[in-house]
Amino acid sequence: MPSTEDPTIPSTAGPAIILVEPQLGENIGMVARAMANFGLVELRLVNPRDGWPNEKARAAASRADHVIDAVRVFDDLASAIADLNFVFATTARERDGFKQVRGPVEAGRALRTRSQAGLRTGILFGRERFGLYNDEVGLADEIVTFPVDPGFSSLNIAQAVLLMSYEWMKSGLEDETQTNFTGPELVPATKEQLHSLFAYLEGALEARGYFRPEAKKPKMVDNLRAVLTRAGFAEPELKVLRGIISSLDRFSPAMPRGDGSPGDDPRRLPAAARAGKAEADRQTIHTPAGDDEDAPPLGGKGTDND
Repeated sequence: MPSTEDPTIPSTAGPAIILVEPQLGENIGMVARAMANFGLVELRLVNPRDGWPNEKARAAASRADHVIDAVRVFDDLASAIADLNFVFATTARERDGFKQVRGPVEAGRALRTRSQAGLRTGILFGRERFGLYNDEVGLADEIVTFPVDPGFSSLNIAQAVLLMSYEWMKSGLEDETQTNFTGPELVPATKEQLHSLFAYLEGALEARGYFRPEAKKPKMVDNLRAVLTRAGFAEPELKVLRGIISSLDRFSPAMPRGDGSPGDDPRRLPAAARAGKAEADRQTIHTPAGDDEDAPPLGGKGTDND
């Protein structure tokens, strides 16, 4: 039986995870993976059913090889926890006795406090099928239980380890809402930028006859402004919206993007501009062609194809 002392693992490395008589190598591997996700490195096995080492465990660990390589195996639970100063036992059901029962959040903080004080800590997890015996729970200092549905309280062993590993990691954050990365820092748009968008949108809608009947236009404009001001847009977001409006303003299913310059299509011009263009076209048609009598009719394909 190996020594319970391991000088290479400091007390501040976090609690040891102790699996009592685990049955499947795959579960051991998934436990190692969950530990590695949240910075735990010390995994102890008490009499694993299929022996150790176990290649199925390594495969399921998904590259958490540093945890698998450091696994220590013990013949009994008393030996596995002999060097620890404080131990939690996990259980989903009420036990007889006088032990303090804590939830995972409080347990994580308690483990962090003791580790920072230089104490060695651990968490016991029972068999996949029925957990820990009462006498095994009796070897722990306190109990930790999870707020699960009483009608379906059984957790996969790797899930249980994941929950406690997460609470351990969270207890060490300066702010428990801290994340590993954040979104971009967006500066709110100025009122000038926002009003410019309003004016642009209003002009595009006006050209398409959106404000009907005319008497309701002031109220419709108020509603639009209420919608756009509620979100508190940043400047880059206004640029996105302006680009959308611009695209809708310039292109349509009749002439989609890539079908030439939309500025030359009279269907896209406001009514007044369309009337002016039509008048200009009429003037062009009635203007003499000059001395070039061979010039083809306007819009024609040439005399050879008439």
